[in-house]
Amino acid sequence: MPGKSWKVIPSVSRKAATALAASASLALLATACTGQSDAGATDDASAETTLNFWHAWSAPGEVAAVEDLVAGFEKAHPNIHVNVVGNMTDDKINQALRAGGAKAPDVISSFTTSNVGKFCSSGALVDLNPFFEKSGIDPDKTFPKAMNEYTQYEGNRCAVPLLGDAYGLYYNKTAFKKAGITSPPRTWSEFEADAKKLTITQGDSYKQLGFMPNYHGWESTTEHLFAQWSPKYFGSDGKSTVAEDPGFAAGFTFQKKLVDELGGFQKLEKYRSGLGDEWGPKHPFHTGQVAMQLDGEWRLGMALEAKPDFEIGVAPLPVPDDQADQYGKGYITGTIAGVPATSKKQNAAWELVKYMTTDTDAVVGFSNAVHNVPSTLQALKSPKLKYDPRFKTFLDIAANPNSQTAPASVNGGVYLVTLQKFGYDYESGKVSDLKAGLKKTAEQIDTDIAQAK
Repeated sequence: MPGKSWKVIPSVSRKAATALAASASLALLATACTGQSDAGATDDASAETTLNFWHAWSAPGEVAAVEDLVAGFEKAHPNIHVNVVGNMTDDKINQALRAGGAKAPDVISSFTTSNVGKFCSSGALVDLNPFFEKSGIDPDKTFPKAMNEYTQYEGNRCAVPLLGDAYGLYYNKTAFKKAGITSPPRTWSEFEADAKKLTITQGDSYKQLGFMPNYHGWESTTEHLFAQWSPKYFGSDGKSTVAEDPGFAAGFTFQKKLVDELGGFQKLEKYRSGLGDEWGPKHPFHTGQVAMQLDGEWRLGMALEAKPDFEIGVAPLPVPDDQADQYGKGYITGTIAGVPATSKKQNAAWELVKYMTTDTDAVVGFSNAVHNVPSTLQALKSPKLKYDPRFKTFLDIAANPNSQTAPASVNGGVYLVTLQKFGYDYESGKVSDLKAGLKKTAEQIDTDIAQAK
């Protein structure tokens, strides 16, 4: 979050409205025609040169951390100088790639992982597979599984993870103790029971809500929740499987049941409308108005800054009862880096990307500075990491091979928006036939993708 030392909003998936924000930038990306993926990869990386690096961080502490990261690179590569430009959105980046010229970026960093499919399929960013091979680096052995997946599309690895985000469960230990709950829930049935125990009604509202299940409830989006069921969004034919994979029906059924058991959609929405903003100090978890919260690793620092009058607990999100052996997994997303096809300095640009994303000490240092999850398997285990003991939960979630992300699509995050919109209709009772609704949703997703190709 701008102005916070604990970095907030580094990816489209961070906010309930993020997929909508992502789709806005897709209109520009869809018209991008930026040249061949191998254009300009003939420069001499050992020669004196200057790169333009555009990134999206904007808070003073974050900007300083990026500058320190780049300074470390320049020390290791004294012949390569880097002009750093911050606070760059995907729209601004795309406009620069289309315009080209000497001031256009040679390296970009984006918070929008859901745009990877469009970046790759349009040729806006070069396929980095040849660079990895030339450098003798195996991405499958370098990056956590989920991060490795969200940085490529149909075999084109046009992006690299640059720190990540892992989603888990925050809980009010004081409220747990009062309710007689001795440990965080590990399965959804335990979670359901705890959410009801922790809910204290007050008139026609709540004194304390165990959990806000509504999809508008901050980070409780369909992709964040449903990752615990490990569903597959698309089949081998590229068609949507939201109507076929049982994980989606199970996720929607569980969420709707929780909405009904905790008071119903209208009562919950009325309560939610009077609660604090997600990014401010009056977030309802900070104030104790909500006892459990689905959120990313950045919430710990924000919650501690708010100085709540209770002890904060952190754990992985629960899993379905029939997947109890996979407890510890979660939803993963993060920041990405890439090399624009318009750059005439791609070999030198790769040196910067390689340093920022695969050098263990560089990744660890950057993680310590902005308090995001390291994006390499080695960095996740580094003794140089500095963090609150509770932060380790997110390191473990990131390293867990069962953790999931939302797959790349040719039209970015549009399919996530479509699924979320159905979620709004289903939880509110506007749509009651789950099977028919999922079938219609899958058809819409397939239509949108076909039109984008």
